[in-house]
Amino acid sequence: MALHKLGQDPESPDGKSPTVYYDDQTDNYVLQGWRVLDAERLTQMDIPDHETVIEFPRRMLRFFPEVNGGGPDA
Repeated sequence: MALHKLGQDPESPDGKSPTVYYDDQTDNYVLQGWRVLDAERLTQMDIPDHETVIEFPRRMLRFFPEVNGGGPDA
């Protein structure tokens, strides 16, 4: 698996998250974001044990190639 970092949130207070990656083997995106811990919000979702939920800011959509008009390394 080769992950390609597509973009990191320039507004992150510590400069480490959120981040968008592209996996060139699975053709999927891997997202790093803020873990959702709010019980009220979590009860509104049906989350399987093998999944997790993260919060991802809208401003980060620009890093997805489908949005910015580029390829995975754009």
